[in-house]
Parts: sequence; C-alpha cells; structure tokens
Amino acid sequence: MIYKVIGLMSGSSLDGLDIAFVKFTETAGKWEFEIECAACIGYENEWIEKLKNAIHFSARQYLLLHTDYGRFIGNTVNEFIDKFGLQHKVNLIASHGHTTFHLPEKKMTHQLGDGATIAAVTQLPVVSDLRQLDVAFGGQGAPIVPVGEKLLFPHHRYFLNIGGIANISVNSKPTNNIDSHSEESGFIAFDICAANRVLNMLASEKNFSYDEDGKMASSGKINDDLLQKLNSLNYYSLPYPKSLANSFGTEIIYPLIKSYDLATEESLCTYVEHIAFQIKNALIPFFSKIEAQQLMITGGGAFNKFLLTRIEKHLEEINFEVFIPIDEVVNYKEALIMALLGTLRWREQNTVLASVTGSSRNSIGGALWLG
Repeated sequence: MIYKVIGLMSGSSLDGLDIAFVKFTETAGKWEFEIECAACIGYENEWIEKLKNAIHFSARQYLLLHTDYGRFIGNTVNEFIDKFGLQHKVNLIASHGHTTFHLPEKKMTHQLGDGATIAAVTQLPVVSDLRQLDVAFGGQGAPIVPVGEKLLFPHHRYFLNIGGIANISVNSKPTNNIDSHSEESGFIAFDICAANRVLNMLASEKNFSYDEDGKMASSGKINDDLLQKLNSLNYYSLPYPKSLANSFGTEIIYPLIKSYDLATEESLCTYVEHIAFQIKNALIPFFSKIEAQQLMITGGGAFNKFLLTRIEKHLEEINFEVFIPIDEVVNYKEALIMALLGTLRWREQNTVLASVTGSSRNSIGGALWLG
C-alpha cells in the first residue's frame, strides 16, 4: 500500500511549524518512506508569545487560541500544498499540535491546534490528539515516536532527539511487530531533560534566537556548583517511564540557572554540560564492553557543534558512538513520524506502545476529522 501524508510538528523550542510531505510504502508489514518535500515555517513574534503564554490564559482565551491556531495550521498547510504543487496528492494530514498542558499523573495532556478546524480549512482528512488516549489509559503520553522509529529505522537500536526536550528511545528487541504488549514490544523510551528550550532562553539574553553552533557556550566556563544542583534534581532519579512538561525547563531549570547570576556564556556552557551528562546517564544501563554501539541523533540540537562535542566526549566513557543521519531526517524526523502515526491511525493499528509510556495497554491514538 502507498500513502501520501503530510505530518505536522510544533516543538517546545518554538522555532516554528515543521511540515513534511511523505510517501510511505507498506509491503507485508515492512515500511519504507520518502520525504518528498518539507519546510519549517518560522513563527512570528505574536505566535511565539501566544504559544509561550497559553498556559496562563483564561479558559475562554485558551479555547479561542486552540481554534485560531488550528486555522493558522490549516492555512499554512494550504500554502505549503500550493507552493509544492500537491493539489489532489495528499491522502491525509497528521498534526501533533503544540503541547501546552502535560499532566499525565492527572490523566491529562493537551496540544493546541484544533483538528476539526484544520480539516475544515484544508478540506482533507486530519488526525490530531495523538497522545490523549494513551494518557487516558494511564500512560505518560510520551514519547510517542518509538513506533515510528521501530518501523522506519529497523536497523538502529538507539535514538536521541534533541529538541526543546531531549528524549531517548531504545529498541531492545528489534522487530517489525508493533502489536505485542508491554515489554514484548521491545521499546524503552523517556524524556531525559530540557534542552533547546532552555538554551534558546539563555541565548535570547544576548538577543539571539539560539546559540549558533554553540559558540557562546564554548566561550564560557562550567560553574561546578550550578552543574551539581542541576544534576541533583529529583526527576533524574525517577525510573522510566517518565516524561517532562515544557514547564520543567521554563519554571524549574531556567530560574535555577538565573539564581546564580552568571554571564550568559557561563550559563550556556554549564547547561550544555548538564545535557551531555544526563544523556550519558540515560545510556549507562545499555553499556557494552563487547563493541561500540551507535546512537542516532536528530532534532535541532544535532546542529549544535559544541553540544555534540560534549555528548561525544561523555559517550566515549560508555562505548557509544554518535551517528547523524541526512539533514532531512535530522530536521524533520518528528514531522515524518507524525505522518506515520496518522497513517497507522487510519489503518487502525497501534500508534503508542505501553512499554514506552507505562500505559495499561498499547493503543490506537488520534482523533479523525473527515474534512
């Protein structure tokens, strides 16, 4: 079977809306993909402020934003279709939306971007609300990309995505079967730490949207006391499955860093070291003396040369090597996987793994809107 799907992702780093038009070919349970075109539509300051502050809105303001952002997504997709000549070629749209509230301990998560509005504006079928069912079943609702990693990258075992939040996936039992339950599905995944969201907040102090190549961080020095305080935060001692809300970076990490009254360069350098250290800690249980293992890194952080250098240095200690795939996968892996999750939902196949999220069962997540 062939499916041509648009996948949409808005990450916690607030750099923009990622759009990928993907051709999937499924043959006897094996999947191949081709990203035919893709783009990142940067947010104007007005949208950045709205998405950043949405958690403080009244209920009425929030629901209006949910609809307005859905209309923005729909219009942006229509422009993308026009630009690349995709009229009558798109079978389905899969939208992750933009996460605001994430409280799995209360069985609640929410992503802005009303799926019904997207469907009405584009007049195409839309799958949205990809995390909600897993959370309702008692899961973390995150990470949800492991199903895509399992099906689209079956020859890799270790995946690290460095976006607003850094998260890791480990395929302990490589297989193409995603219908098995709990540990039998072979995937372990969890959020490691806040990443680009905090780095970008620090870079903004110097009027930069991000620290290009980690140049500012590389010119600073590590503050050992701050590093120790960061590494001692309670979240890092919790067992998986576990996940982080954006507020962990904005309301816990950033204020802690600012309490030290450091130069921006020193803060950046210290936080880069913290990220690298926590990535190593996440992989220690999978250490092997026999041979070096490969870690695929994607997301915006894969372009931060200084951060990669520090990650590589730490991973040497546990016999891991870094692998960076082609740029379109680095940039659009999450949009690519949202497209796949939408396709699986259309096929009524599992989209979320209980072994990853701690849910009571695997589930077929996503609301379907027939535009």
